Amino acid sequence: MNLFSQISAVVSMNVRGLRDRVWASLAIVFALTLTVLVLLGFLAVGSGIDRTIEGTGSENVALVLRDGSPDETTSEVTRAELAVMAELPQIARSGGQAAISPERFVVVEAGLKGTENDANMSLRGVGQAAAATRPGLEIAEGRMLAEGSNEMVVGRALSRRFEGFELGQDVRIGTNTWKVVGVFEQGGSVNESEAWVDVEVLQSFYRSGSSYQSARVLLNDGDDLASFNSAFEADPQLRLEAISEREYLASQSQSLGSILTFLGWPLAIAMAIGAIAGALNTMYSSVADRKREIGTLRAIGFSPTSAFVGTLAEALVLALVGGAVGCLIGAMVFNGIETSTLGANFTQVVFAFSLTGADYASALILTLIVGLIGGVFPAWRAARTRIVAAQAVD
Repeated sequence: MNLFSQISAVVSMNVRGLRDRVWASLAIVFALTLTVLVLLGFLAVGSGIDRTIEGTGSENVALVLRDGSPDETTSEVTRAELAVMAELPQIARSGGQAAISPERFVVVEAGLKGTENDANMSLRGVGQAAAATRPGLEIAEGRMLAEGSNEMVVGRALSRRFEGFELGQDVRIGTNTWKVVGVFEQGGSVNESEAWVDVEVLQSFYRSGSSYQSARVLLNDGDDLASFNSAFEADPQLRLEAISEREYLASQSQSLGSILTFLGWPLAIAMAIGAIAGALNTMYSSVADRKREIGTLRAIGFSPTSAFVGTLAEALVLALVGGAVGCLIGAMVFNGIETSTLGANFTQVVFAFSLTGADYASALILTLIVGLIGGVFPAWRAARTRIVAAQAVD
């Protein structure tokens, strides 16, 4: 019998023998399933946040801020600057009007659904071109707010997460009341975590003067961003800087998804170390219980390599079963769960848990590493079993 046939026979025999060690085997599978679920939980959060952020913004949309301002909170765009900017040729036009939305936002508190707790949310004042400067945005219910009114439109994600923001509701914030006249969607983007009102009304309500914090503009082409900034540099009246919306949102997220993902790995690795200890104990016991069997195989001509590979394969099979069960449960439990977390400016960003193929692959690779480490040393012991062990008497 050649080496390949020997290995196949020993692997088959060891795998079939798992039913004789069912409880010890299930202990390894259970430990690895928990390890995978912990890891996938963190990865689902990280991937969900990344997906929400990556799904927002267009290369054709630019956010205009005061030159040197890192975000909207420290920025100012004056009416005079807005008027000059509206004449620049890089900005798209519709019906003769430049696609510019002057904006200002404030952080307000609202009640979370299903709880008695309040959380921060973004109340954004927008211009009439707000929808035009956010490609892919649609009014799913109701209509867009009217200029100069106390009307509000809300993102679909915000209306699901916060209490009292359904179509037709009156929302009281401070001493002012807003009427929800529309609900918008944009493919689960960050924008869906906001409520919009007329920017002029918001300025008046908060006595914030006549200037804005930012302006969103729709460019004719993404390549126009460089020339758009060049126009700012060439005009001393415009102390402004434009950045693509996608780049701005990515920078404001501060790699939150990556941070949460990296938090999950140390915990998963700690649990994996525990699983390795359990695997080592189980596999050493398996080798000890099969000492006579291994010695007999050696006596009839099976090589040490077949004993080594057969024992290692047993550990890897258990690891793969644990990993597969964990991935299956993770796919059923984590995908699509909607929650929120603090994003930029300490406001809630609503997102759905999401698992990618790379996340599942990472989890399976981790379980294979556990199986490899937990099986290689017992496999080495099995390979070194002496033929005379077959003569041992129980």
